[in-house]
Amino acid sequence: MPVFMYKTFEDAKKALWSFHPDKVYFEQLAELWHTANKLCPIIYPQGVFKYRSIHEAGEQRKQWELAHARKTLSQKRRN
Repeated sequence: MPVFMYKTFEDAKKALWSFHPDKVYFEQLAELWHTANKLCPIIYPQGVFKYRSIHEAGEQRKQWELAHARKTLSQKRRN
């Protein structure tokens, strides 16, 4: 693995972005999300939910994910 040196943190941040992703990039990204889901899966409530707008549905999803994150953090703090 090559080692890169940067003069500023801004240069280092820019180097992390992939402006022209290829097939391998997306495969690696999919594997990352798959691993994250295996390590700490989010379980959404079962059923069909009705919302007045897509914004309202998005807010509900944020609440579920935030509750999951808080639960995960509290469990890790206990250990």
